[in-house]
Amino acid sequence: MPLSTLQRIKSIAGALAIVGASSTSIVGQTPLTLAVAGRNNDAVSMAAQRNFVAVSWGASLAGVQDVFVAISRNGGTSFGDPVRANTLAGDARVGGEQPPHVVLVPNAAKEPSVVVVWTATRSDGARLLTARSDDAGATFGATTVVPGADAAGSRGWESVTVDPSGKVYVLWLDHRRLVSVTHHQMSRGASGPAMPKPDPVDQAGKSQLYIASLDGATPPRAITNSVCYCCKTSITTAADGSVYGVWRHVFPGDLRDIALTTSRDRGRTFSTPVRVSEDHWEYDGCPDNGPAIAVDASNRVHVAWPSPADVKDARSMALWYAMSSSGQIFAPRVRIPTDANAGHIQIVAERDGSVVVTWEEMAGGAKTLKVARGTPDASGRMSFRVAGTPVPGKYPAMAMTSAGALMAYTSQQGGGNVIAVTRVAR
Repeated sequence: MPLSTLQRIKSIAGALAIVGASSTSIVGQTPLTLAVAGRNNDAVSMAAQRNFVAVSWGASLAGVQDVFVAISRNGGTSFGDPVRANTLAGDARVGGEQPPHVVLVPNAAKEPSVVVVWTATRSDGARLLTARSDDAGATFGATTVVPGADAAGSRGWESVTVDPSGKVYVLWLDHRRLVSVTHHQMSRGASGPAMPKPDPVDQAGKSQLYIASLDGATPPRAITNSVCYCCKTSITTAADGSVYGVWRHVFPGDLRDIALTTSRDRGRTFSTPVRVSEDHWEYDGCPDNGPAIAVDASNRVHVAWPSPADVKDARSMALWYAMSSSGQIFAPRVRIPTDANAGHIQIVAERDGSVVVTWEEMAGGAKTLKVARGTPDASGRMSFRVAGTPVPGKYPAMAMTSAGALMAYTSQQGGGNVIAVTRVAR
């Protein structure tokens, strides 16, 4: 039976484990382990406001998946019990580049509110759902649909951010325009000759980038067409309220480059997509490997993304970085040092203008995680240095606390997956 709207999960199956992990680490601190006992735990995201940290992930058992949130009030040194965010048990389908996304809404009088957005499936496609806690993650209110995210068709690869006023934005990839096309193709295929393979550029033109705010002030609408479906989006806001979103776009010639859009009027209008870098990668497929964005205290925009080192070989996925002081023109890309096929990158900005990135590499049949710090020279050009020793893990997340960057990731333990959380050393 579904739990009541505000019921807190406190049971053996919901117990939170915080235990030591391997001594081999990319950082100086031994990772903590977060887990819903008896379940497979993965697909993590994280948000921080000073030393208040929220970690959200998916916990699965026998094909049923729920979204849980754990809270730390000491910058990630320890966490409380996990709380289920979704009202209806099993009403989540998260993983990989589609984790449940958590953000913190500032409140000057008390601890921040906690908002989670995640993907769920329905008979006619996918929905984006959300829940909010106004008691600092102790309980969550009723699950609701993200405005505009309940149309027929598939959607997902969403990202979430909150501006200084507390307005929560959701950016996602949307396939509602393909519903009638798919139905027509299936009908023809059942009674007539085989349908020709769709043109990838034409198909991409029917995929859209959507945005909406949870308060309805920014009504749901498509920013652009021709998005590369199945690569995660990334969205953030600046101190002045500007909104920045990045995604993998399908440019003429089926080139899969990263694009950026900006709103300077709190989500009322968005700029024409700006190409972050011309990588010349022509690809007809689903890379499942999207970009990440951060904005620093000086309103400089930092973007990191995967793209092949050799555009003729998608297996040579490398990592790249570019910066813009205006959000209109980006400096030439800089390569982030990697040793193997890389992806699923995340980025946060430090107060001093440096950035921290973390990513996943595949080497010798195993997935490992690395961290690098980017430091600008006198001209502003960023150079990256890999820190520490890689650790086994996948799909990392990061957030900036008062004490510096905090990292979470999926780690294998005892025949299943748990969520590891650790401090990134300076």
